[in-house]
Amino acid sequence: QVQLVESGGGLVQPGGSLRLSCAASGFTLDDYAIGWFRQAPGREREGVSWISSRDILKYSTDSVKGRFTISRDNGKNTVYLQMNSLRPEDTGVYYCAAANQDGSWWIVPRRDFEYKYWGQGTQVTVSS
Repeated sequence: QVQLVESGGGLVQPGGSLRLSCAASGFTLDDYAIGWFRQAPGREREGVSWISSRDILKYSTDSVKGRFTISRDNGKNTVYLQMNSLRPEDTGVYYCAAANQDGSWWIVPRRDFEYKYWGQGTQVTVSS
């Protein structure tokens, strides 16, 4: 059974840090680009960070650049999102998603409809 499971969310004060994990089972992440997306209450889901299957290309949306870092450990079949200097506007449910790159590792999808597998999400709340 193909599954992505996020963990590491929680309640943190502004300026704090969290590290989210996305663990895959039922398939190997080696050939998949991974994206982290988030959805705040009353807002559309938005992309946050993306990483290519070969761990060479990484992208982040402007609002998190310099604060969030995406990384992957294919040996552990896991992708991470290190979030520092958290702000209240970072609050939301964070999802990881996987898209098969079919060998084209240099093309990293950014849009949610390009991703095939999704996790159930983990809540991140930034509040004092």
